[in-house]
Amino acid sequence: MSAISNRYEFVYLFDVENGNPNGDPDAGNLPRVDPETGHGLVTDVCLKRKIRNFVDIAKSGEEGYKIYVAEKGVLTLTREPAYKTAEVKELKKPDEKITAARKWMCDNFFDVRTFGAVMSAKENNCGQVRGPVQLTFAKSIEPIMPSEISITRMAVETEKESKAQDGGNRTMGRKFIVPYALYRAEGYISAHLADGDKGTGFSESDLELLWQSLVNMFDHDHSAARGKMNARGLVVFKHETKLGNAPAHKLFEAVSVEPNSNTDGPARAFSDYTVTVDESAVPEGVELDIKF
Repeated sequence: MSAISNRYEFVYLFDVENGNPNGDPDAGNLPRVDPETGHGLVTDVCLKRKIRNFVDIAKSGEEGYKIYVAEKGVLTLTREPAYKTAEVKELKKPDEKITAARKWMCDNFFDVRTFGAVMSAKENNCGQVRGPVQLTFAKSIEPIMPSEISITRMAVETEKESKAQDGGNRTMGRKFIVPYALYRAEGYISAHLADGDKGTGFSESDLELLWQSLVNMFDHDHSAARGKMNARGLVVFKHETKLGNAPAHKLFEAVSVEPNSNTDGPARAFSDYTVTVDESAVPEGVELDIKF
């Protein structure tokens, strides 16, 4: 299928209730917080991981939808099949081999042709790919107040621990949660990085799979730390052209999320917010699509 021929931007809303949407390993796995404003953060890498996981489930074993940055993957070995193809083997010049291997990786790995990848290590060099799809860090609409919760495990790992516990076999731990927060992320999709000789080949079917991932990925990502996370909104702006018909920041300003004025105390649910899309602020040449 041919590559996309339109530029896109989108606004993505999701929330968390009594969970940790993205722990910071440098801070004891505390939910990530902007120290200057107190707003919660979720990294773009975290969101891309969930998209990759959903695609891996939805397209498992299907040609063209492998995942390059997979859990416990060895990237050098993942790139190795590119150099075993007839197209690459028959080439003599290193630059030509890299170009052909790069194309093979784009054709076979969804996340490479979507997000791009640095694959220019000396072994099995497949070059670098700039992905057409990029996400910002998600930021909570209001400041968050993480809570620390103590937990008890009724078993121990070893007999030595059991004796140390004097037969009680209990160990203490802790979890960090955000009582409630609504997060907003913004995304960009470049047709120029998808199409052309150096494009990744990101297609219309890939685009639909991306939207499907954003809508459904949290339903396949539940864990003890993320028991209740939900996608809450996806607003898409489609330009008539590759170059685009309006600045991205102007389109993002058309989507506002505000706490309800009658909310007593901190927000505790999605219904405590009002999401408004100002259609009159969307200029000619840009199509608005509110997916949910």
